[in-house]
Amino acid sequence: MNNLLNFFVKHSAWFIFAFYVILSLVLLFKDNPFQQSVYLTSANRVSAAVYKAFNGVTSYFHLHDINESLQQRNAALEMEVIELREQLAGLELLSPDSLRQPALRQYSFVMAHVISNSIAQPNNYITIDRGHIDGISPEMGVIDQNGVVGIVNVVGPHAARVISLLNPHMRLSCKLRNSGFYGSLVWDGKSPQFAVLEELPKHLTYHKGDTIVTSGYSAVFPEGIIVGTVEGLARGMSDSFVSLRVRLTTNFSQLSNVRVITNSMKEQIDALRRAEQGIDTAASIQTRPELKPEIIDVLPDEEKPQKKGKQQKQSENASQPTPPALPAEPVEPLNPESGGEQP
Repeated sequence: MNNLLNFFVKHSAWFIFAFYVILSLVLLFKDNPFQQSVYLTSANRVSAAVYKAFNGVTSYFHLHDINESLQQRNAALEMEVIELREQLAGLELLSPDSLRQPALRQYSFVMAHVISNSIAQPNNYITIDRGHIDGISPEMGVIDQNGVVGIVNVVGPHAARVISLLNPHMRLSCKLRNSGFYGSLVWDGKSPQFAVLEELPKHLTYHKGDTIVTSGYSAVFPEGIIVGTVEGLARGMSDSFVSLRVRLTTNFSQLSNVRVITNSMKEQIDALRRAEQGIDTAASIQTRPELKPEIIDVLPDEEKPQKKGKQQKQSENASQPTPPALPAEPVEPLNPESGGEQP
C-alpha cells in the first residue's frame, strides 16, 4: 500500500497533467456542435471500433430476448401467409404474370449490426457496422424484424449513423391500414415505446389496436411496413385535426440486427420530384401579378418630405387621364420699338 501511495506521489505531476487534459477536452467538445460533429460522431472509425468491441460483450446477454422476439415475429408472418393463401384461393381470375412480378422488386436489403444505440436522450441516434463501402448512403430506411427503426444520416467507410425513430427531428409519413387515413408520425420525447400520429382528419374513426404502417409516399420506405398500433387519443388536439397515441412495435432497447433498405429507383424518383417542383415553381411565377419596382428614397432627412410629396404628386398626375392635346396658337412677334411689350 505504501508503495502504491509513493508511486502516485512520485508521478503526481503526470496525473494532474492528464486530468487537466481530459477536462479541457470535455469542455471543448461538450458545448461546441462543430467539434462534436467532426471528432465525436459515432460514424468515425475509431469510435465505431470502440462501440463494436463494447457491443460484442453486451449483445450476448440479449440473445434470449432476441430469439423470443424472432419466434413471435415468425408466428405472425406464418399467420399472414395463411391468410394470403386463403385470399388467393378465393379469387376466380388471377393473372399469371402478377405472381412473377414481386411488388418490392425495386427494393433490396443490406444486413447490419447495431453497435451503438441511445433511447434516453432528447435526440437519439443509432450506429451500425456498415458504411458506404457496403453500399450504404444517406436517406436510406432502416428496419428490423418488428418494424421501422430510422433513417441513415451520416455515413463513414465502415459505419453509419441512423436517426432513430425516437428523435423529434424525424417525421415519418404513416397511415392506418384499415381506414387508409394518412398522418405524420413523430416522437414526443417521453417514452421510447410510444409516438404520436398527427395531422389526421377530425372525422377519423379508429379503434384501439388498429395497425399503423408506412404510407409509401417517399422513396425511403416501401408501403405497408408496420410501425405500431393505436393506443388511444393523444393530447394537444386542434379544431381541425386529431392526434393518436401509437405503441411502437420496435423494441429500441434491444436492437441487434437491422436491415438497411436500398431503393434502385430512388434517383429516378428524386429526379421526377425535382422536375415537378420546378414545374410548380415556374407556374407560380407565371401566375404571379407583375410587381412594380419600388423607388427607394436615399435623400437626406430634411429633403425627404418634399421629395416624397413631389413623387406622390407625379404619381397622382400619372394616374389621371391625359387631356387631348390642343393646337398651338400663333404667337405674335415682339415689337422691338415698344420695349419688348406686346400690344
